[in-house]
Amino acid sequence: MYDYIIIHYSEIGTKGENKVIFENKLVENIKKALRDKVKDTKKKYGFIACELDKKYDKENLINILSKIPGVAYFSFSKISKLDMKDLTEKSLRLLENLKFNSFKVCSRRSNKGFEKNSQEINKILGELIIKSLNKKVEVSKPDLELFVEVGHKEIFIYHEKLKGIGGLPVDSSSNILCSLSGGIDSPVAAYLMMKRGCKVTFVHIFNKTINQGVLSKINELIERLNKIQLESKLYIVPFEEIQKEIIKRVQSDSRMIIYRRFMMKIINEIAKKEKINVMITGDNLGQVASQTGENLRCIYDSSNLVILTPLIGMNKEEIIEIGKRIGTYEISIKPYSDCCSFMIAKNPKTKARLRDIIKIEEEIENREELIKKAVLNSEERFITY
Repeated sequence: MYDYIIIHYSEIGTKGENKVIFENKLVENIKKALRDKVKDTKKKYGFIACELDKKYDKENLINILSKIPGVAYFSFSKISKLDMKDLTEKSLRLLENLKFNSFKVCSRRSNKGFEKNSQEINKILGELIIKSLNKKVEVSKPDLELFVEVGHKEIFIYHEKLKGIGGLPVDSSSNILCSLSGGIDSPVAAYLMMKRGCKVTFVHIFNKTINQGVLSKINELIERLNKIQLESKLYIVPFEEIQKEIIKRVQSDSRMIIYRRFMMKIINEIAKKEKINVMITGDNLGQVASQTGENLRCIYDSSNLVILTPLIGMNKEEIIEIGKRIGTYEISIKPYSDCCSFMIAKNPKTKARLRDIIKIEEEIENREELIKKAVLNSEERFITY
């Protein structure tokens, strides 16, 4: 029934002289995501057009395109020649099997040399639909809108705008690191930054003596996030030696803060290797004891990186809603044991003082060696879409 998918973006259009860089990155990402599912993908007249083959899978294409950052909306479209007779015939053919009572025609010309202007196209098509299909015009709230995009080589005709996630195309902004625990929050934080054009490299702090099974969960989360990012790198960092030292030398009420400071230092070392200067966390202010303002200050002090916290002011329900929408929530709630669960005290400190935490941390004399050893022994995995 359709010949093309046309893909519109919004925020990319505000990038001025850099607009072409963002457009090209979005085209590249769409090509990677769709692979051989369409004939061709290219820029046209302020939008992106994907030529369909005869045996396209519409639902599969919708599922893919609705998850690509940078896509504001997309539509399945018929094309006509640059000719009013062909345009009217194709428009009627598109509409004749659709159920609607009222309609509106919205035309736009990037080709100003076309024989009719937008108002004239609207009038001609509107009168034809009234006469041929016995429908009525409704300007404010029509059942159906017929969109007509007049280009330089063809005319695109479509009636439905399918919503994308908007934002900027992945890898058009910063490269960042994300500590992926396996819980609900960190995958959502990663998604939100992917939507801002970031390419996310993941770090999982792992104690192999606790639960090997958590790694399959981490892989599953990244595979789901790859529907958005397409490909990811994962560092799996062994933590058992550091964990033993923390349990041995740190009182239980301060262990979570010390643990997270070590995590930050590990991520800083990986950042040097990856030449990255930004990291994100899934921290949410006040959600757990380690996420009070005072405790976060103690934790973040251990990092030289810029730290972004996209979830910091969200309600838990808001985070869960996003997780469900992107498909990570169902994976995140699967039971597992991680390093954090063995650090949680019955009565943890909620208002730690930085000078006290630093003094406690200094009791672990071989901490620098432990961090370097953990990074050196980390496993690197590349996970593709």
